[in-house]
Amino acid sequence: MAKPLALEFDPIARADELWTSRWGGVPSMSAITSVMRAHQILLGRVDAVVKPYGLTFARYEALVLLTFSRTGELSLSKIGERLMVHPTSVTNTVDRLERSGLVARRPNPLDGRGVLAAITDRGREAVEQATQDLMAMDFGLEGYDAEQCRQIFDVLRPLRVAAGDFRQ
Repeated sequence: MAKPLALEFDPIARADELWTSRWGGVPSMSAITSVMRAHQILLGRVDAVVKPYGLTFARYEALVLLTFSRTGELSLSKIGERLMVHPTSVTNTVDRLERSGLVARRPNPLDGRGVLAAITDRGREAVEQATQDLMAMDFGLEGYDAEQCRQIFDVLRPLRVAAGDFRQ
């Protein structure tokens, strides 16, 4: 797919000018639009890198989470909690990973109704290779140095706290 030609102007800055002339200055409008566009750009970049491994970034995150666990397996509810996604999304993600042979499901011995997702050797191999590729392209943030990446994290943290992602 060919990359579209760059515009001669910044459409978000232009929208901000038009917004300001109609409704007054609202810096949060251009900020949210910039964040949403950055999300599109970054997701496209990282998804392109993990696609050869049969992954999306969401599936990659689930595999990484499993590698971080002591046993290489977690309950679906714990995966949803840690990734901060709806249970339906977790089920869909694990279904796809299972079909690809990257995880296996097994009954949770601590919960008769629960299910564990366990990373397979093939899943470990895929996540290691994908991680190397993502690190090589700085997770799509190659235009930023380490300090700027920390600043991005710090600027967005209050939003996450206010949303109740975690207790401070």
